[in-house]
Amino acid sequence: MAEQSAFRGGTEARPAATVMLLRPARAGAERSGAGAAGTGRVPAAGRDMEVLLMRRVRSMGFAPGAYVFPGGIVDQRDADGDLPWTGPSPAEWARVLGTDVPMARALVCAAVRETFEETGVLLASGPEAAGAPAITLDTATEEWERDRRGLVDRSHSFTEVLSRRGLVVRSEWLRAWSRWVTPRVQSRRFDTWFFAAELPPGQESRNVGGEADLTRWTDPARVAAENAAGRMPMLPPTVVSCAELAACRTLEGVREARRDIVPIEPDVRDVDGQTRIVTPDGAHYPLPKPDATP
Repeated sequence: MAEQSAFRGGTEARPAATVMLLRPARAGAERSGAGAAGTGRVPAAGRDMEVLLMRRVRSMGFAPGAYVFPGGIVDQRDADGDLPWTGPSPAEWARVLGTDVPMARALVCAAVRETFEETGVLLASGPEAAGAPAITLDTATEEWERDRRGLVDRSHSFTEVLSRRGLVVRSEWLRAWSRWVTPRVQSRRFDTWFFAAELPPGQESRNVGGEADLTRWTDPARVAAENAAGRMPMLPPTVVSCAELAACRTLEGVREARRDIVPIEPDVRDVDGQTRIVTPDGAHYPLPKPDATP
């Protein structure tokens, strides 16, 4: 196999966070639809699981038409030290994520905020419930929608919204998973920390962010085949992350997985006459579009 690097150069990668939202598989659930979360019986613990994927609208400048996890870039206000918080401290998160304390705080905040902005799922609760299992929180009301829209247009800060409602970020519901950096060839580059989190009981995802035209709860073990067949175009970090989730088999397996958070930066190379995205382990993937590399 002949390989050579196809490009050189690049711009600085912007910090970002994304969340692999998980739930137990639901018997008879709708597996795809324009924002449909699906209905049906929740199977007993130990069965299979589903991950939420969103198809980006084709007008997006980055990864148009690709299936992604909810997430986005870090906002300057995400590092606010007044953010209500439970679970591991920002200093503990800094050690796990390999960052300084302000960046760790910002990444956790961005992960929770972006998930809420794009899906309506909020990884927060009242402080009296800290340390307890996830509780039901209805974020589908008009009042919550006004707050969510205020976050999207940046007229509200996440700290402001949570403090006014007396809620705290439940950082213990997040599980650090990986870190991917966009290849240097790309003009739009992101340094993205991936997290896993379980859908809190009583909450349902909604397609509300405006950046996706379809959401889909999917068995992560099916993603590789769907991607290879062209039915679910996606970027390598999404394909690899779904394969890693599938290897865990269950939600319990995800909770117990040991993860080392180190930057993974693919390269773009010519492989046997074709432009491919090549990960550090030597695996290579087709380049979806010149402006859509992870």
